[in-house]
Amino acid sequence: MKLSLTFSLALSLPLSVLIYSNVMAHGDVTPQAMDTSSLPQLGEEWLEENPWRDPEADTWMKAIELGASGYNSNCARCHGLEGVSGGLAPDLRLLSADLDGDEWYMERFRNGATQNGITKMPGFEKILSQEAAWAIRTYVETRPANDAFKDHQDRLFAIRDTLKVLAGAIASGSKADDYAQVATDMQKELSDISAAAKTASKAPKAESAISRAAIALDGSADSFAKAGEMLTIGLSASK
Repeated sequence: MKLSLTFSLALSLPLSVLIYSNVMAHGDVTPQAMDTSSLPQLGEEWLEENPWRDPEADTWMKAIELGASGYNSNCARCHGLEGVSGGLAPDLRLLSADLDGDEWYMERFRNGATQNGITKMPGFEKILSQEAAWAIRTYVETRPANDAFKDHQDRLFAIRDTLKVLAGAIASGSKADDYAQVATDMQKELSDISAAAKTASKAPKAESAISRAAIALDGSADSFAKAGEMLTIGLSASK
C-alpha cells in the first residue's frame, strides 16, 4: 500500500474519518447528514476506486463541494481544517490518491478501527452513503501539499491586499466596471498559481482557497471582497 511514512506511523493514533456520538474519544457529536442527490447515485455495491477523481469530469467540483461540507461538519474536529492535522489524528491528505489509498480509506470508513479492544472509529457503512464517502475522499485528496504555495506567498498577500482596497473603493461608490481589467488579470494569475500547486496525495489537481478565490473573482461588485476574504482564510490556514 502506497502510504507515506508519516501516514503509516499515524495509523497507531486514534483515527476518525467521521465523528460519531457513541465514540467517547470523539466527544458527544452527532454525525451531520449529507445531501448527495446532486451527484450520480452509485448503487448498493460499494466501489473499490474513487469514481470522482478525474478533474476534467463534471462531477469533480461538485464532489469536492459536498465533500468539503461533509468533512468540515464531521471530520475537521479531529483531522483539522482543510485536512491539515494538528497531530492528534492522522493527516488524511497523505493517503495516496490511487486504488491502494482508496482501499485503505474505504476499509476504515465502512468498518471502523479498534485499538487494544477500544473503538477509535466506528464503521460508517450504515450511517452515511457511499456517495458521501467518496465525496469526502475527493475533497481530502485534493488538498494542497504544505509547501504548495510557498513560492507565491508574497504575491498572494499582495493580491489579497489589493482586493481589499478595491472592495473598499467599490463600497465607497466606485464602479466595479472600473476595475474589470484588474479583476481579469488577477483571476488569471490566481488560476495559474492554483494550477501549479501539488497535492499531498499526488492527486492530479489541487483545489484550494486560491482556486476558489479565482472562481469568485468574476468582476462583479461583491466579488472583490469575496475573493479577498477567501484568500485571507486560505493564507491563514497555510501558515
